Amino acid sequence: MAGLYFEEFTVGQKFVHSVRRTVTEADNVFFSALTHNPAALHIDEQYCKENSEFGQRIVNSCFTLGLMVGVTVQDTTLGTTVGNLGWDEVRFPKPVFHGDTLRTESEVLEIRESKSRPQNGIVIFIHRCYNQRNELVGHCKRSALMLRKPK
Repeated sequence: MAGLYFEEFTVGQKFVHSVRRTVTEADNVFFSALTHNPAALHIDEQYCKENSEFGQRIVNSCFTLGLMVGVTVQDTTLGTTVGNLGWDEVRFPKPVFHGDTLRTESEVLEIRESKSRPQNGIVIFIHRCYNQRNELVGHCKRSALMLRKPK
């Protein structure tokens, strides 16, 4: 398994994920279309040139969230999670633009036993996403229901 079991996590443990991803125009347009998000900020270049403080389209924040969390899976939860319990405190302090290259770092904030599922434990991560200029473009807390090590 690439992911870690509940017992293998420690509070304060940090991960610098090696997968980086350059976001393309196609990523943004396809994702916005697939999720039925017609916001001009994501799909209308002319509108953005004339009406947006950014002067160009910005990447759909749900795509940024999905990518930020997705690149963490290989190092943390691949094959060892029951499922996500939720995302909290999701923030996007700076916009992502077509052509930005994103990287993510993670830290374990909390580990606790599951009260309702003794065969599992809960790990709370904070994921932080940066662009190629090392600007923080997104962060969130993620709660994962994790498998325990097989006996």
